[in-house]
Amino acid sequence: MTKIIWMTDPHFQNEGLVDDLNPRTRLKAAIAHMNAHHADADFMVLTGDLVGDDIEGDYRLLATYLAESKIPVYPLVGNNDDRAGFRAHLTLPENTMDEFIQYKVDTPDATILCLDTHMVGSHAGQFCAARQEWLAAHLGDMPTYVFMHHPPMDLHLSPQDEIKLADGDAFLDLIANGVDHLFIGHVHRPTCGTIRGIPFATLRALSFQAPPPQPPWDWSGFVPAKEAPHYGVLYIENGNVTLQHTDFCEYETGIER
Repeated sequence: MTKIIWMTDPHFQNEGLVDDLNPRTRLKAAIAHMNAHHADADFMVLTGDLVGDDIEGDYRLLATYLAESKIPVYPLVGNNDDRAGFRAHLTLPENTMDEFIQYKVDTPDATILCLDTHMVGSHAGQFCAARQEWLAAHLGDMPTYVFMHHPPMDLHLSPQDEIKLADGDAFLDLIANGVDHLFIGHVHRPTCGTIRGIPFATLRALSFQAPPPQPPWDWSGFVPAKEAPHYGVLYIENGNVTLQHTDFCEYETGIER
């Protein structure tokens, strides 16, 4: 059996707050909870939007927080990330693509593919021909699980569906017969379902939560939901997947006014 801790969207900053939230407090609480209760996991996957605007300072301090993890950490890029900052400060597998932060993690039970959906200068995602070629080459006979930042489909989370993966249909065509489950960041809300027969799931963020789609809202009036963060605990065995949503702190943890 393979046990994976899944976290997403810490929006880490080396100083200051994000909408009254101290993201350093939240990340520290998540790692402490994981170390206390899930140090037996094989590794942790962190699905993007790791930092804020201070690329150099944020990644440098983030690396010290992630170093407190008792298990290996596999980070992915999101729309707020920077590939050069990633490579300068974070540990990546040797098989990471030269141009993109995209790599494979093998386990006895499965192939784990960690994708790069970053599009420079956009909050939406992109999966270009080079990344598609890499992905196609790594789809094989083993059960295969994909971790990515941007969803390749509408999640009925307007207006967040506006910043999904561009040309998601082509991506879904590519994985139709080779991927067993999608694990997606970016939306700061827990959802699950199937797309073209492939199960998918999203999580709450380690940082702030997006409001539910009802009542309607838009980006100019964005107000984070007063909901606690969580992370995922995944068990993979014989092609079967169990995902447990795990609360690690109260909503008030890290809120500073």
